[in-house]
Amino acid sequence: MPMIDAYAAAGTFADKHQLAVDLATAIMTIEQVPDIPMFRKNTAAFVHELPADCLSNVDGDSNYVRVQVLTNSGALDRGKQLAVVRQLTDIIAKAAGDPALAGRTWVLLTEAPQGGWGLSGHANTNDELVSAARAQIAELTKHTPPS
Repeated sequence: MPMIDAYAAAGTFADKHQLAVDLATAIMTIEQVPDIPMFRKNTAAFVHELPADCLSNVDGDSNYVRVQVLTNSGALDRGKQLAVVRQLTDIIAKAAGDPALAGRTWVLLTEAPQGGWGLSGHANTNDELVSAARAQIAELTKHTPPS
């Protein structure tokens, strides 16, 4: 249930809401979690617009985007890390209408430690999150008519 934060100079993106949806959808797809409410409702992206004078590289350029992805510990193996960075970079460049922005997009992958994933007022371990997901799948299956 990743949390994604994208930071950019104001005006970089025309449709910030669609960008947030696209980022969250990409992460959920790459992570390959079950398509259940627990994951759909708790995988989210936040797009933060900053005044251009609030970000800079050493040369004074302010046309960069920083994306920070927080996942629970061990959620992304190496293949998924590569996919997250590539796909989020591509989504950012497309949302900005600027293919060159791919070269100015930084994606940082961060893992919450065991017990460091707060959900519904509880600091969850990975095992607790897996148990909650399995319980929800079982409950959904119970209420799904056989096909």
